Amino acid sequence: MKTTFLKIAFLSLSVLALTNCSSDKESQDEIIINPLVQTDPLTTQNVTTYMVDANATKETVALFYNLKKLAKTKVAIGQQDAFNSFYQDNGGDSDIKKNTGYDPALLGSDFMFITDKNNNNQADNWFYQQEQKTISDVKAAYAKGMINTFSWHLREPNNENSFYAADMTADQKATAFKSILPGGVNHEWYKTKLDKVASVFLNLKGSNGELIPIIFRPFHEFDGSWFWWGANFCTPEEYKTAYQFTVDYLKNTKGVHNALYAFSPDNSYTTPENYLSRYPGDKYVDILGMDNYGDFDNQGQTGATKANSKLKMIADIAKTKVKITALTETGYQVTSAKTPITDWFSTFLYSALTSNNIEVSYVMFWNNTKDGYYVPNGSVSNTADFKTFATKPKSALVNSLPKMYELPK
Repeated sequence: MKTTFLKIAFLSLSVLALTNCSSDKESQDEIIINPLVQTDPLTTQNVTTYMVDANATKETVALFYNLKKLAKTKVAIGQQDAFNSFYQDNGGDSDIKKNTGYDPALLGSDFMFITDKNNNNQADNWFYQQEQKTISDVKAAYAKGMINTFSWHLREPNNENSFYAADMTADQKATAFKSILPGGVNHEWYKTKLDKVASVFLNLKGSNGELIPIIFRPFHEFDGSWFWWGANFCTPEEYKTAYQFTVDYLKNTKGVHNALYAFSPDNSYTTPENYLSRYPGDKYVDILGMDNYGDFDNQGQTGATKANSKLKMIADIAKTKVKITALTETGYQVTSAKTPITDWFSTFLYSALTSNNIEVSYVMFWNNTKDGYYVPNGSVSNTADFKTFATKPKSALVNSLPKMYELPK
């Protein structure tokens, strides 16, 4: 569903490990106060122990810590392109703010147009203009206290015309992903694309000159095969190699230290073994995610229960690894041909995110457009359902977020 939607936009160019406490006294105090409860291994002193980047900026360290702690009480609600994709092209505030009075807690963006072959960095270039708009949106979100996340619908390396496997020849599908690996014929091409990504990371700054932390989720939905990096087109080891190279290059070669890295398959995995089959390792992943549209596609409570069981699986893995859990994409798109599902947000999605005491840090809806919406803007029939969802005890828009870029004292 979402992939078809993206295509339209493109075609129109548009085991809990206890750690040392900070002092023996603190440890004794904890035992005396509550001897039956396991202490949370994550502290403000040891955060980087569990992060990909031991040299992450202080704001990025704070984001990791606060996202992990947030999930105990709240789920941050976000949307892709919230500041520039509106239902019926009705601009102004985000559609979430039109509905609830508050902006989302998280903004989704994409490197797609930024790394496009047609972006020539000239002011009159449409792709460059999209890059500038994206950067402006990210800065605005950060200034509001929101969380920023980037996906990357990277065009295939041969002709750079599409990110969909369906648009490629059999030979291209069989060779494209392998070609960007170290030693591959398109490896230098891929490094050039990463150079552009790094330049964006390194120039995203807040009002005091500090680098803005970004959640980056490369090669998402890789368990499906609609993208050229999908499971049919690379082995698990090849996928891991590409992911690891991407992180190492950005962090070690380009000096990017304001990134958290998200591992984000689609919803096919139902066991920890399958989920981790292409996992690049704890040294390369901060956030364990899942994109899930299918379980919410008019399947009622049955689908919500399936989604919850998958999120619980991920959350359990994340608890052991001391990582963050997220529903990295979801939604049910309402169009003229698809009417809203009663209580989709307030009952089905909310139960998927909160049942069985799971700890999920954030959920992100896909973008609204002129002809369809994932989030009601305040003037449609399921407006109240979303507003009810957004005001439930575990739901958080930007007004309910703590200071995400400061470690608590």
